[in-house]
Amino acid sequence: MSRPPQDSLHTAAFVTPAGADWLASASASPRGVQALWAQSPTAAVTLPCGTAFDVISMDALFGRQVVSRLWSDGPGTGPVAAQAGRVMLFAVPGAAQRLPALLGWEEWGAAAPPLLCYGRGDAVTVPPLFPPDPGPPPPGAAEHAAPESTARESAPAPSPRWLVAPDVRAPWLPGPEVLLWACVRAARATGDNLGGTAVTSAPAMFPG
Repeated sequence: MSRPPQDSLHTAAFVTPAGADWLASASASPRGVQALWAQSPTAAVTLPCGTAFDVISMDALFGRQVVSRLWSDGPGTGPVAAQAGRVMLFAVPGAAQRLPALLGWEEWGAAAPPLLCYGRGDAVTVPPLFPPDPGPPPPGAAEHAAPESTARESAPAPSPRWLVAPDVRAPWLPGPEVLLWACVRAARATGDNLGGTAVTSAPAMFPG
């Protein structure tokens, strides 16, 4: 396992070949995943958790606060993705099982927005190796553009993307204690006790 990335700004936007090897290693058929990516590098792929990584999914705003806390005052992060209005932090296998228990013991644990923890038996859809090219706008698009308010309402949801893409074969991944530290400090910083249960059971498939 590589060392914590605190001495380097680990913010790769695209998955490197070495990073793709690491992601594919989570699959029971790494060669099949690599073949799919070789044919279509902009394809999103569903991978099982619990072997190469676990995934902790957070509300987008809270997740960015946690990531910021990890980078500003902590050891940094491993790979991080954004998808469906949430931030996905890749963590050491076993973190999905340990983190809920640790948060349950913390005074500020209930202040964290609901977390979805994906471990052994679950699967997540990871963003493509490269974001799809939106291409040039069609001719005359500027003349027929919708009003700004209408455009915002009709704008499609952002595509899944990497905030910190994997770029080595054995990236450093935060453990449950590191994630607990960051979640508690982010919750204290917001000062908003959202109530409810801080951690919920994850479905077997992350919504793509």
